[in-house]
Amino acid sequence: MAIPLNYIARNLVARRLTTTLTAGGMALVVYVFATVLMLSAGLQKTLVATGQDDNVVVIRRSSQTEVQSGFGRLQDKVAVITGGDSGIGRAIAIAFAREGADLLISYLDEHDDANETARWVKEAGRRVELMPGDVRDAAHCRAIIARAVEQFGRVDILVNNAAFQNVRQNIEDIPDEEWTRTFATNIDALFHLCKAAVPHMKPGSAIVNTASVNEDKAPKTLIPYSATKAAIANFTASLGQSLAERGIRVNCVAPGPIWTPLIPATMPPEQVEKFGQQTPMKRPGQPAEVAPVFVFLASQYASYVTGALYPVTGGTPML
Repeated sequence: MAIPLNYIARNLVARRLTTTLTAGGMALVVYVFATVLMLSAGLQKTLVATGQDDNVVVIRRSSQTEVQSGFGRLQDKVAVITGGDSGIGRAIAIAFAREGADLLISYLDEHDDANETARWVKEAGRRVELMPGDVRDAAHCRAIIARAVEQFGRVDILVNNAAFQNVRQNIEDIPDEEWTRTFATNIDALFHLCKAAVPHMKPGSAIVNTASVNEDKAPKTLIPYSATKAAIANFTASLGQSLAERGIRVNCVAPGPIWTPLIPATMPPEQVEKFGQQTPMKRPGQPAEVAPVFVFLASQYASYVTGALYPVTGGTPML
C-alpha cells in the first residue's frame, strides 16, 4: 500500500493518522538491537516501511489479524506515561501493555484520544487509569503520581513524554506566554513529576524522558522547544548520576521527525509536506518505531544503562 506524503499531510487529521499508524489495525513490530538484545514492540499487526520513491513511503502490511503478545519484559510493572493519549505516547502505552505493564496515562484534555488508547491497553489485558489535566501545574504533577500509587500501590516506571511546541520564524514573534508555556510543559513538569515519583520507586525502577534530535540539531524556528529538549538531555544525565546509588535508572530517547499530532498542528503546510525527507532514510518515522526503545530502557535488559540518550532519528547522527 503506497501513501503519498502530501496526501497524508493535507488530508488526514493528525490524531486519526496517529491512530492508524500505531493502533488502528496496523501496528508495528520493530526490532531494536541493544548489544545482543532484540526488542519487539509486540503490537497488533506488522507495519514495515520498506522504502521511498518519488516522495512516496511504501508500507507493507502483514495479513496477521490476531493480537500478538509481547515478551513479558515489563510484566506486572506499573508505569506512568504523560502525553499518553496519542502519537509517541500512545505507541509507548500499547507497547508497555503488550509487555505486561499496568498504566496510568496522563493527558491534557483529548478525552476521545485517551479513551482509544485505554481501549488498546485493556485489549492487551492490562489495567489502565486515565488522568486529564495540565502538567504545567506542579500540584497536578504531584496528583498524577499520588493517583498511580493509590490505584496500583507503587510506581516502577515514569515516562515523561508530554510536550508543547510552536513554529516561529523570528524571536520577536515568540509571545512571552508561549516561551513560559513551552518550558513549563516540557521541562518544569518533568522536574515536578520526577521529584514526586522517586520516593515511591524501588531499586530497579526506571525514568525515561522524551528528548529530541532538536536538542542537538536545533532549527531556527523552534527556539523554545529546542532549548527545553537540550535541558531534558542534561537533566537526564545529571539525575541518572544522582539516582544511580538508589538503583533507579534515568535515560532519554531523542526522536527525529516522527509523525505525531504536533506536526500538522504546529507546522506550516509546506514544512509538513516535506517532513522527514531530510533524514538519510528520506522519510518520517512512525510512533511505533520509537516505542521499542522505551521498552528497552524501562526494562531490566537496560540494567547497566543510565544517564544515556538514545537517538531514533532515521540516520541523522547525534554524536
